[in-house]
Amino acid sequence: MKQPLIILTGPTAVGKTALSIRLAKAIGAEIISADSMQVYRHMDIGSAKVMPDEMGGIPHHLVDVLEPWDEFNVVRFQEMAKQAAEEIRSRNHIPLVVGGTGFYIQALLYDIDFTETGEDTSYRRKMEELAREKGDEYLHDMLRQVDPASADAIHFHNVKRVIRALEYFHQTGEKISEHNERERQKESPYQFVYFVLNRERSDLYERIDRRVDQMMEQGLLDEVKKLKAMGCTREMVSMQGLGYKEMLSCLDGEISLEEAVYILKRDTRHFAKRQLTWFKRERDVTWIQADGDEETLLGRMMPILVEKGIVPGDGAFTE
Repeated sequence: MKQPLIILTGPTAVGKTALSIRLAKAIGAEIISADSMQVYRHMDIGSAKVMPDEMGGIPHHLVDVLEPWDEFNVVRFQEMAKQAAEEIRSRNHIPLVVGGTGFYIQALLYDIDFTETGEDTSYRRKMEELAREKGDEYLHDMLRQVDPASADAIHFHNVKRVIRALEYFHQTGEKISEHNERERQKESPYQFVYFVLNRERSDLYERIDRRVDQMMEQGLLDEVKKLKAMGCTREMVSMQGLGYKEMLSCLDGEISLEEAVYILKRDTRHFAKRQLTWFKRERDVTWIQADGDEETLLGRMMPILVEKGIVPGDGAFTE
C-alpha cells in the first residue's frame, strides 16, 4: 500500500495558510512546509511565516528550524520532508505538504534522484567568480545557451541553481531539465492528491499588493536591519528571497524605500505568474478556485480525498 500524501499549493498570497490549517483540522493531518524561506528563523515578516498563534494547534514541520546562514536546497528539503512524513505517519496522521516552491514539491512527490553527479568544486568556484565579475544575468545567459528550459524555470538571481544546472551539463553533457523531466515521469511512491489553489489574476495581484503593504506596516525594513546586524549578507541564499534583497538594496543606499516597495510588489507578481506556469505543467493536479470561504473550498476537496482513499468513508469532518 502506498502511503497517503496531500499537497496544497498555489501562488504566493493565494490563501494557502488558512485553508491548510482548516483542512488539517478536518482530517487529522500535520503540515510540512514546502517554502524556501519559512524554514529560516528570524525571517518572519518577509516570508509571511505562519506564526504559532495562527497554527490552530496543528503541528508544522520545516518552519523556524534553520539559521539564515545555513544551507537549504532541494536535496536538504527532500531529506527533511521525508523524515517529517515518516514521523507524522507514525502518529497515524496524514502528511499535508503546504507551500509554493514547486520544485521542492516535485522532488518529494516523485522522489527525484539528485545523486547522479557529485559536485565539481573547481568548476563551481569558476562559475561563482564569473557571476561576481560579470553579474547574475551573464551566468543565466550561459545557461540559456545550453539549456533554455532550465533558464526559463530558474530566476537569474538564483545563482546557486543556475550554477548547478551549468555544472550538471558540464559534467554529463545532458541538460538538467531533461534529467528532471525523466525523473518527474516516474510513478510517485505516494497515494496523493495534489491541490493547486488559484484566484482570478486581478484578485491575486491585489492580494499581493496588500500583503506587501502589510509587511511594511509590520516592520519588514526593521527585520532586515536586524538580519544585517546579525551578519547576514546578500550572498546568502536566505537573503536573496523576495522582500529581503529589496530592503537590503534600500538599506545599502542603492534605491529609495519607495522604489524598494514598488520593485517588491512588481517582482512578487512576476513570481506568482511563474509559479502558476510551473503548476500548469505538472500532471495529476486538481485545481481549486478560491471563490468561496474555507468551508466551501473544503466541501469541494473532501469528496476528492475520499475518492482517492486518502480519508475514509464519507469524508465527514473530524471536528
